[in-house]
Amino acid sequence: MSDAIKFVEDKYPETAKEFKRLQKQQYQVFCEKQMDYGPTNISVGTNLETDDEVKLSLTGLWFRMNDKIQRMKNLLMNNQKANNEPLEDSFLDVSNYGIMSTIVNKKKWGK
Repeated sequence: MSDAIKFVEDKYPETAKEFKRLQKQQYQVFCEKQMDYGPTNISVGTNLETDDEVKLSLTGLWFRMNDKIQRMKNLLMNNQKANNEPLEDSFLDVSNYGIMSTIVNKKKWGK
């Protein structure tokens, strides 16, 4: 165990526990969505072999993240209540899209 992990888990055990719980929940949602969509919705039907294919995929992911961020901004800045999904879902979606973007950028998506 790294010094940083030990430090956080010793000093902030509830935070560490909740972080791990949310990561597990995110992975579950990611896997369920992959069962429904498959990898081509993110790779936009490409094999992510060229820089242009990766850029296209990352652009699509950026649009998805931007949609979520605009929703969060609208709800938070206008003190609105979410009607269809909790605000927390958008937080987790943006986090998952960030991880997916990193995988795409490394050309490891769908492999």
